[in-house]
Amino acid sequence: QGRPVESGGGSVQAGGSLKLSCQVSRDIFSQNYVAWFRQAPGKESEGVAHMDWDGRTRYQGSVKGRFTISTNNAKDTVYLQMDNLKPEDTAMYYCTTKPRGYRFYTDDDYNNWGQGTQVTVFS
Repeated sequence: QGRPVESGGGSVQAGGSLKLSCQVSRDIFSQNYVAWFRQAPGKESEGVAHMDWDGRTRYQGSVKGRFTISTNNAKDTVYLQMDNLKPEDTAMYYCTTKPRGYRFYTDDDYNNWGQGTQVTVFS
């Protein structure tokens, strides 16, 4: 299956906003969960936000109320709107998918990764 393609990263001052985009085909999205993960230097990768075809979402605790995952009408792009960014949000952000047969409420089993987009938040 095709790999997700991320875009929209950049540098922003603390308190600012960025919107990341992940291009996935409609066919892939219909058969998979889509998620955003991030990895900061020297830290483990962590799931940030997850979404399924039916609109179900879940968020990591530190981003709840600040980040929003969504999709477009065509359901071929998944977005991550990031508001009130903090320096600790600095990381490489990856879009990834896993088949719907796996559990939605875990960060495991994601197996199709994009190349990532860098987000840097400076104070």
